[in-house]
Amino acid sequence: MKHIRFYLDFISPYAYLAFEKMPEVLMGHSYHVSYQPLLFAGLLKHHGQLGPAEIPGKREWTYRQVAWLARQHGVELQLPAMHPFNPLGLLRLALACGGSDTPSRYVCETIFRHVWVGGADAADTARLQSLRASLAPARDLADEAVKAQLRAHTDEAIAAGVFGVPAFVVDAKVFWGLDALPMLRQYLEGNPWFDG
Repeated sequence: MKHIRFYLDFISPYAYLAFEKMPEVLMGHSYHVSYQPLLFAGLLKHHGQLGPAEIPGKREWTYRQVAWLARQHGVELQLPAMHPFNPLGLLRLALACGGSDTPSRYVCETIFRHVWVGGADAADTARLQSLRASLAPARDLADEAVKAQLRAHTDEAIAAGVFGVPAFVVDAKVFWGLDALPMLRQYLEGNPWFDG
């Protein structure tokens, strides 16, 4: 059974789409996924890049493309009222729900849908309080161990060669983006192309 580390940040619509489509694309394969929330801004800073939503033109293209991709893939998606937003609270919530381990698929799904379904403000205080109450995290979001875990995931991703989200790491190979899922499937199938 292959172990896939799925690096994600809830701010990324591409990470949301990949999260929704991954079970379907990889159906029939034996694998285990560790969901690894990280700070996308930390990756960008490390690589000296701006985020897609910080670049005029690219921001508009990104929003238009993800709406089209969601429609093509049959995934419900409405852009949040404000984007970009500060995802730290959501990232820490996911990790606080995971105890000392990584968060479950259910936790990640709930947070992704909080952001990308309904078109509301993902950072709205009342909505965040409701989300936190529904997930009932085992640890306090302000716990230093939670903050350290988020930093560790980001540092681990950088060390593994991750430069964006979503990223899937399996057998020390990085697969980046929603469009990399078919390539990942081929790798799990043992396609000999990957031997070269």
